[in-house]
Amino acid sequence: MQLDKNYENGLLGHAQMMTGEFPLNSSFSVDTRTLQPGDIFVALQGQQCDGHQFIGDALAKKAAGFILLEEKRADIEKMYGPALQTVKVLYVQDTLATLINLAKEWRSKFTYPVVGITGSVGKTSTKEMVANILRTSGEPFYVSYGNQNTIIGVALNILKMRPGCKAAVFEVGISDRGVMAKIADMLRPTYALITGIGHAHMQGLGSLHDVAAEKRAIFSCFSDVNIGIVNGDQDVLSSISYAYPVLKFGLKTSNQIQARKISIKNNVITFVAKVYKKKYSIMLQGSHEGAVMNALSALAIAHMIEIPTEIAIEGVQKPLAVQGRFEFCPTADHGLFINDSYNANPESVKAGLLAFDVYESDLSRIVVLGDMLELGVDGPFWHRQIGRFLRKISGIKHLILIGSMVEWTKKTAPLGLNVQLFATWQDALPEIEKLTNEKTITFVKASRGVGLQNIIDALPAK
Repeated sequence: MQLDKNYENGLLGHAQMMTGEFPLNSSFSVDTRTLQPGDIFVALQGQQCDGHQFIGDALAKKAAGFILLEEKRADIEKMYGPALQTVKVLYVQDTLATLINLAKEWRSKFTYPVVGITGSVGKTSTKEMVANILRTSGEPFYVSYGNQNTIIGVALNILKMRPGCKAAVFEVGISDRGVMAKIADMLRPTYALITGIGHAHMQGLGSLHDVAAEKRAIFSCFSDVNIGIVNGDQDVLSSISYAYPVLKFGLKTSNQIQARKISIKNNVITFVAKVYKKKYSIMLQGSHEGAVMNALSALAIAHMIEIPTEIAIEGVQKPLAVQGRFEFCPTADHGLFINDSYNANPESVKAGLLAFDVYESDLSRIVVLGDMLELGVDGPFWHRQIGRFLRKISGIKHLILIGSMVEWTKKTAPLGLNVQLFATWQDALPEIEKLTNEKTITFVKASRGVGLQNIIDALPAK
């Protein structure tokens, strides 16, 4: 990215310039662990960590520039002065605000469509399906990296936008009130999609209707030239009166983009997608019915950014593997693991268990469940509900529970099921290693904070 003088001066009038220029096509980083040579390091000051402590690491990794706090300038120059003379340094009053303002200003330079994707489930998978569609079309595009969906992550990804794209697609996630409106003001999406609303981040967002209201704030900068895309099967989204056009997708016949005749056999999902009045047969690999809604979401986005539907259909059918989202992980000595450990809420846990239930396999079945975090005062209720829901899942030989809230799950788990409870994944790992072998298939699901990804990482891959 080139930052010309007018752009710099207009955006950072309060910044005190030092030597040099930001290199062309710079990327920005807030984490020296992933910083690449030539990146601009932005030292953010958080509650538990201060990025200014890692200036030396950033210099060692050949950062090309820095955005630092003015209040720390004297100490920084005393410690790193000579080394910083060889790079560009901006001293500012607030590094986070500067990063956001940089992103907002940079976003304003692009006229091609920008798509925001949010919701309680399916954000990353939908985004990656859209990426497959765009790859299939042969059009240049930008899709935000990994799961960088916070206000910081979205800002960093906006700064990676470049001219000449067919579209840019961003994943947006929130856990606190008021944040979505700030992200929307920065991202200014041309189109935005809400995959669905579930009981996620209740502690920070409130009730289900509060979650829906916060998610709908992704439309807060819309005018009548913008188009929202919502899950038409959910009343908290579909029954709202919007001041701009809205496209609806889902299983109901009232939706403009629908799925009909869904069938799951031999670990393949087939259905008929109706895009307005045209029908298309679609086949997806796997057993997770959530993939159908992801496909409808991706088709809706493709329609908005004017990708021919035939190409979009071809793109959504391409294999999709997203880490921690019902990801198949064969191991060398412990059988097959289905890693769904990226995050969890009541809806996604139930959906994952159902997908595990209908997955056809002769292997012996083990389920590993951890706490669903950030559910607030209703946490015990939802964990008890998961225990009751397990009665619908057949053939489970062992149930491993990890955390403290899952004690409620144990209380309502089916009678006769072999259940073991552990405080941490480290405590559970030896038992999981003992129970699993080449004749087992193990489903792993919990909120990310429980750390069940570490179980997968600890087992040698096949």
